[in-house]
Amino acid sequence: MSTSRVLKWVSGGLEILLGIPLIGAGIVMGFWYLPLLVMLGLHIATLVISSKEGVGKSGSILGIVTSCLAWIPFLGMTMHIITGILLMVDAGSSNRQADNRDINVTVHKD
Repeated sequence: MSTSRVLKWVSGGLEILLGIPLIGAGIVMGFWYLPLLVMLGLHIATLVISSKEGVGKSGSILGIVTSCLAWIPFLGMTMHIITGILLMVDAGSSNRQADNRDINVTVHKD
């Protein structure tokens, strides 16, 4: 499994955790909004690695936007859930993209 795919699964799971109404709010406010900064760094790292590996970047980009706007109560919860789902879908499709790339790159020698 590629590094970007692992990071997408991890960040997607954390986003969904932060999107759970009382639990996510308790985590974010209990740690004085530090989890939003940690998630911002994780999304930036995932974006950079995804760019280098040539896989989908939309989940990481939305994650960066979510980390910047998540301090707004109901918008943050909604965006965390949407971002988490998108990251997990992106992680699942990254595997298919890598498989297709491996198939297309094979060279036949005569």
